[in-house]
Amino acid sequence: ADAFELMMLRIGRRAPEAFLEGVYLEQMVPKGREVILGMTRDPQFGPMLMFGLGGIFVEVMKDVTFHLAPITHAEAMSMLMGTRSYKLLEGVRGEQGVNLSAIGEALQRISQLVTDFPQIAELDINPFIVGKPGEDSVAADARIQLSEGGAL
Repeated sequence: ADAFELMMLRIGRRAPEAFLEGVYLEQMVPKGREVILGMTRDPQFGPMLMFGLGGIFVEVMKDVTFHLAPITHAEAMSMLMGTRSYKLLEGVRGEQGVNLSAIGEALQRISQLVTDFPQIAELDINPFIVGKPGEDSVAADARIQLSEGGAL
């Protein structure tokens, strides 16, 4: 409540003519490692899942793995282990690793989603913020593109 009152006071001082209709609040996203999860539908082979480090790292490191959907949990974990950055996810130099199982589960669920809904042409979750084991993971930004004429 104090933060809201302080914000209203500052707005009143800096822009007295402003009409404030409301305030939008969002939950703080927990701290964690950013990864990217995605899928593109290949015309010949079908849904191709993708995994790699997220945020700016996907563009800089280009360290991603691919696998055809559907996948098992073991195949999802193999995708993680197939990246050069896997050691970062496991934890290095005394830093605790992330909840690898949460990434595997998310990949499996995406796999099932795109298998069940062939109208999904592309799907990107970047970043998917993964906490330490026992902590929550959050899809902070996501995009789904449907095929032309596709409706869910």
